[in-house]
Amino acid sequence: MTTTQKRVLAVIMGGGRGTRLHPLTLERCKPAVPLAGKYRLVDIPISNCLNSDINRMFLLTQFQTASLHRHVQSTYHFDPFGGGFVDILAAEQTERGSDWYQGTADAVRRNLIHFRSFPHDLVLILSGDQLYRMDFRKIIAQHLETKADVTIATIPFPVSKVEGLGLTQVNDDLSIARFVEKPKDPAVINSLVLGPKLQAQLTTKSPEKQCLASMGIYVFNRDVLAESLDNKMTDFGKEIIPGLLGKKRLFAHIFEGYWEDIGTVRAFFEANLALAQPLPPFNFFEPKAPIYTQDRYLPASKLNKCAIDHVVIGDGSILTDSTLQHCVLGTRSFIGEGSYLKDTIVMGADYYETEEQIAANAAQGRPNLGIGKGCRISGGIIDKNTRIGDGCVLEAAGKPDGTYAGGLVIIRDGVLVVAKNAVLPPGTTV
Repeated sequence: MTTTQKRVLAVIMGGGRGTRLHPLTLERCKPAVPLAGKYRLVDIPISNCLNSDINRMFLLTQFQTASLHRHVQSTYHFDPFGGGFVDILAAEQTERGSDWYQGTADAVRRNLIHFRSFPHDLVLILSGDQLYRMDFRKIIAQHLETKADVTIATIPFPVSKVEGLGLTQVNDDLSIARFVEKPKDPAVINSLVLGPKLQAQLTTKSPEKQCLASMGIYVFNRDVLAESLDNKMTDFGKEIIPGLLGKKRLFAHIFEGYWEDIGTVRAFFEANLALAQPLPPFNFFEPKAPIYTQDRYLPASKLNKCAIDHVVIGDGSILTDSTLQHCVLGTRSFIGEGSYLKDTIVMGADYYETEEQIAANAAQGRPNLGIGKGCRISGGIIDKNTRIGDGCVLEAAGKPDGTYAGGLVIIRDGVLVVAKNAVLPPGTTV
């Protein structure tokens, strides 16, 4: 444990503008997007690090960082004698440049100066928008055993589903022979399929041929990282990794657990709703590797005369005489009488309203926080602190992507999204 802590620094990539997750990233960066009722995306890589005895983490980000700062600062408190931290490094102006991070490699390059202040031999580079549980001690042990310069975490994918992924051709000793970023040519993809020996070693069998896809997780020797960034290349997958082939010892680490890249609204929607299944593909109920998040000290949720089927409900929620099928509700969610929700994510609220505020809402004809009475919502994401008036009907099915209800409702990737802090008048129909 002590060895791992002293040898490794973790660097979590916070991502760019998060345009593919828009409008969920209108007022927050990708790592701060709520997940699974009570968590945020950034809790996943941080928890994986803590469960792997890695307690020194840098989080690199640059857009809409306020809510991320609040969450990290209020959640991750370390023993001052253990040397642990989660340090947020936002893009900053320096004598050498005043522009934004230009890519993953550029972001790490600009922060090498900060990493040097801490003793380390290895740098573990992670993505901030993926859902998975991984013991990083295994990839680090393999990295040391093979005397690798760089080890890339990979996951087997059937050839029919590798579009948009970086693929590796791996020798039987796990050394990497080729790396191709997001190939589209079927002939190229077929040339990268796993050999029979490695295919036979996989615990998860597949009737279809498989390739090893990069997970965007890398272990670098400290000196190799500095050397590989001594240029103007901006991206690890597109430039740095291919440029190291034949020059450094590159190895693949094969991971066979659940892994989901939450890069789009559709992927986010489906990964969240999957958690409401009886046996979800990702299990938050794993006692040996918990996922940590902010402790809010909220009361238990209260349900009055509700019909509930496959629903995750965050703390401090109040549901009254409503029907919910296959939904995920965040903390402080309010669902009014006679409302029906199906295949819907409600992110909840950051605060409770006082009796005085509720009276003022009534006087102004303004809906209270949450979802009012007699609403019908299907196939949607209701972002935080929204106010949906009585009798609203919001359904994504059969409607093209675009903006609705004066821009307060957006359908993207076939998913209906009510933007954060939006106020929908009673009777709004989409």
